[in-house]
Amino acid sequence: MNLSSSLHIAQTLEKELGIAVEYHGDVLQPFLQIKSEDLHSICTFLNKTPGFYFDFLHCITCVDNGPSAGTLDLIYHLSSLPLEHGIILKMTLPREDSEAPSLTELWKTADWHEREIFDLFGVKFTGHPDLRRILLPADWQGHPLRKDYVEQTHYHGIKVKWE
Repeated sequence: MNLSSSLHIAQTLEKELGIAVEYHGDVLQPFLQIKSEDLHSICTFLNKTPGFYFDFLHCITCVDNGPSAGTLDLIYHLSSLPLEHGIILKMTLPREDSEAPSLTELWKTADWHEREIFDLFGVKFTGHPDLRRILLPADWQGHPLRKDYVEQTHYHGIKVKWE
C-alpha cells in the first residue's frame, strides 16, 4: 500500500468511525498508530467494508520496548488479496497487565499469532477462544521474549540454562 492509500484509510477511519489515528508516512513502511480500545472496531471496518476488504492477516508482531519504557508494541500486517493493498497497524500497550482484544472472529490466523504472543510476551487477548501457551509447557515460568526475563536454571529437574 502506498503512502496516499494509508493516509486515505486514516482519513476514512476518522470520518466514518470518529476514530482518530496517527498516520506515520515518513518511514520505510508507513503505519497507522491506533489505540487498543479501537483495534476491534477498526479491524472490523477494514475487513467488512467494500473498497478496503482486508481479508488476510499476515502476522501480529510484539516488540518489548524494555522495562524503562514500560511498553510493548503490537504490530498488525493486513492485506486485501483481491484488491492488492495492505496496511500496518501499530498500538502501544503498558508492559504490566497488557491486554488487547482478540481478532480471531475476523481472521482465523489470529488464533496462533495471539497464542504465541501470549506465550512469549504475556499479552492477554480478551475474547480469545483458547488462550493458552503454544510453544512452552503450561507450567513454564515467565515470558522468554521480554527483555527482563530471567532464564530458569532447571525445569522439572532438567538443566535448561546454557553456559
